[in-house]
Amino acid sequence: MTPELTALTLAALLQVVQYALYAVPANRDLGIGYTASARDRAPSRQLSRLAGRLQRAFNNHFEGLILFTIAVLVVTLSSQSTAATQFAAFTYLAARIAYIPAYAFGWRPWRSAIWFVGFIATLTMLVAALI
Repeated sequence: MTPELTALTLAALLQVVQYALYAVPANRDLGIGYTASARDRAPSRQLSRLAGRLQRAFNNHFEGLILFTIAVLVVTLSSQSTAATQFAAFTYLAARIAYIPAYAFGWRPWRSAIWFVGFIATLTMLVAALI
């Protein structure tokens, strides 16, 4: 397995961890009756600020993971793995790990800066594959 694929696998596992980080407080906030239902109606209770932020961080990682997956596949399938693409892949992973507490605890402007580091790492991989 290439280092980029390893980073992608770890990023996917991070998504599972993020789901648990969000699901536990969401179940507590909304109640198991609602979260186990078909959710045909709006919840009668709101998510706490922390659970809402964890939900948004979780959803944001899905969005970033799509582009990162494309970058990893392009680099891997074109056999263009280099030290730069490997560093970028693990930089993306580190940024996504740091993004969780940054979003959860409202670290401004650091949350956006951390997101940008992950985005630039992904962009680096894509551009490196074209060079």
